[in-house]
Amino acid sequence: MIGRRRWWFVSLLAVLALVAAACGSDSSDEDSADTAEATADSDEESEAEDAEQSDRTQDDAPAGDAVEGGTLVIGSTQVPRTLNGLVQSGIATALPGAQLFASPLIFDADFNPQPYLAESWELADDGLSLTLNLVEGATFHDGMPITSEDVAFSVLAAQANHPFKTMFAPVTSVDTPDPQTAVINLSQPHPAILLAMSPPLLPVFPKHIYDDGQELPSHPRNTADVVGSGPFKLVDYDAATVTRLEANEDFFLGRPTLDEIIIQIFPDENTMVLSLEAGEIQMAALASSTNINRLQGTDGLVVTDQGHHGLGALNWLEFNTADEVLSDPQVRQAIAHAIDRDFITDSLHAGIFGAAPSPIAPSSPFFDSSIETYDLNLEKAAELLTAAGHEGGEGISLEIDYIPGPDEIQKNVAEYIVQALDEIGIDASLRASPDFPTWAERISTGEFDMTMNNVWNWGDPVIGVHRSYLSTNRVGVIFTNNTGYENAEVDAILDKAGQATDTTERTELYAEFQQIVGDELPIYWLNNTTFWQAYPDNLTNPPIGVWGTMSPMHELGFSE
Repeated sequence: MIGRRRWWFVSLLAVLALVAAACGSDSSDEDSADTAEATADSDEESEAEDAEQSDRTQDDAPAGDAVEGGTLVIGSTQVPRTLNGLVQSGIATALPGAQLFASPLIFDADFNPQPYLAESWELADDGLSLTLNLVEGATFHDGMPITSEDVAFSVLAAQANHPFKTMFAPVTSVDTPDPQTAVINLSQPHPAILLAMSPPLLPVFPKHIYDDGQELPSHPRNTADVVGSGPFKLVDYDAATVTRLEANEDFFLGRPTLDEIIIQIFPDENTMVLSLEAGEIQMAALASSTNINRLQGTDGLVVTDQGHHGLGALNWLEFNTADEVLSDPQVRQAIAHAIDRDFITDSLHAGIFGAAPSPIAPSSPFFDSSIETYDLNLEKAAELLTAAGHEGGEGISLEIDYIPGPDEIQKNVAEYIVQALDEIGIDASLRASPDFPTWAERISTGEFDMTMNNVWNWGDPVIGVHRSYLSTNRVGVIFTNNTGYENAEVDAILDKAGQATDTTERTELYAEFQQIVGDELPIYWLNNTTFWQAYPDNLTNPPIGVWGTMSPMHELGFSE
């Protein structure tokens, strides 16, 4: 069996080498939806040199000497279904959305809130209200003033329509005592409320346009004749090809440095990288370790993992706990012990992405490093299967789904897991989906055995972690509790952690949560999939904050 694994690994490396040598495009159809919530072999010496080059950050790029004007062309493989960030999450919507719409706050690279539409703010001592004091003179793209009524409308619209139900669940009302003051009232302390005020989570929409009685998710002005509050205006929008934005001359923080931003859509990341190398685009977020390694060391190009670290993007194997076989935690634990996480991170992902053995990303202050890691142990896996009544894997036949998109993030890992499970006698096979909607329908309705998935922490566990484990969040929508996992103790712990304002208390509660789910294992967490960025080294003020390219780019420009 071990020999079979090595044969598979050697074959995979040969394929990757051929692809890299040919500079060809991936044959998979990278999905147009938000699959990254969805989506090169080298020797050790060259990897070390590349790592040094990848450490270049904003400090190494010119700052403050940008020439006004110019066009920034950003490549993306994610087709936006809507430009309305009040009803949709993900980079496809938030990349253009952060330019079209301002938010109350922005956050620096250390998760510290900074003024934006709100020039100041105050969280009540009891944690039951957040007061935002809005900057005066800010206007929407149609010239109408931005007021507290617009903030109130946006908060309540997000509460009603956004898929992250826990994000604004404690909001009971929003008071607007005057045009510059919005008071968000809460039923309980909600430590994630400040982070929820940031660009990809709470774009401020004009109430006078969107509060017209039409359903917000299907509002006709979600994609056409968009009136925003941000540093750029929508000029042209074709979801499948290009989004063109021009500088908002009346932006309340002053005219953006750039004249325009163009977001160009590519069918896959390899094609996008070819365009980046040819100078046809200037910036891209990268999810492929092959492409990251390929671009490192390119003259005039910064390739860095700085930025996007607020996402906490995790790749994992998700179990349907309603399945007769997979309902037994011992079977799930046996599967975990059959998988070599180091092989995935070191070989399949060329050391670019690190291991992530917990539902909370290792970059989070709430990560518990003592969680069971289920290291490769075929003897232990066999013992667990025998204890569960499946000696030698007898009677277990399972399918593994995966998100259509970059093969190395999902499909290649799923293929390896099929081989790994064969070593403990489990008959596993892949089930491909032709597109993201097909996969999402299967998973959200519980019509699966196991699936690869890629889910983001979104900075605070309340926003991005709770949704996958709360028994109350089994709502038949993708990126919620699709495993069917149910544990009243976990529900109670998460509820308490979501209200705790003391960081030490929250840390202890989340450690307890991680220990429980780490034992019951409704999900086996594999690795992070942090987006890397590539951009020219004469780009000033690159987006290296917690949300990366999902941040406003009004200060970006090109130096001489």
